[in-house]
Amino acid sequence: MTDAATAPNRAMMQRDLASAALGMVVEHDDPGHAVVSMQVRDDMTNGFGITHGGLVFTLADTAFAIACNEDETVTVAAGADITFLKSTVAGQTLTATAVRRTRSGRTGLYDVSVVDEHGDAVAEFRGRSLSTNRTL
Repeated sequence: MTDAATAPNRAMMQRDLASAALGMVVEHDDPGHAVVSMQVRDDMTNGFGITHGGLVFTLADTAFAIACNEDETVTVAAGADITFLKSTVAGQTLTATAVRRTRSGRTGLYDVSVVDEHGDAVAEFRGRSLSTNRTL
């Protein structure tokens, strides 16, 4: 991992107040591949005492954003889908691993797997990216 390759992601994440507020930690940030973890807090659970699905999505979306911002071009989500596979509770640590499947022209396709601290599948996310005409 070189500084030049990760510079766009680091700049983006330094301004990402939502991910910071949720305590997300970027574990890995190579172009086309990212790993982000988050410990589930009590205030991240829903009325059933399980991790709010929107926050699982947010973790996956953050890993996706890092993976698809591979260069100085600002790349955004064009769409995303998630399948929830297992519920989790406060105190657990979730890890999202994003991998580029394909990138052609201005569009890309990325898969993100979210697992718990035991490596059990929690969710599968597929994101579609669109590179803009903007640069960082």
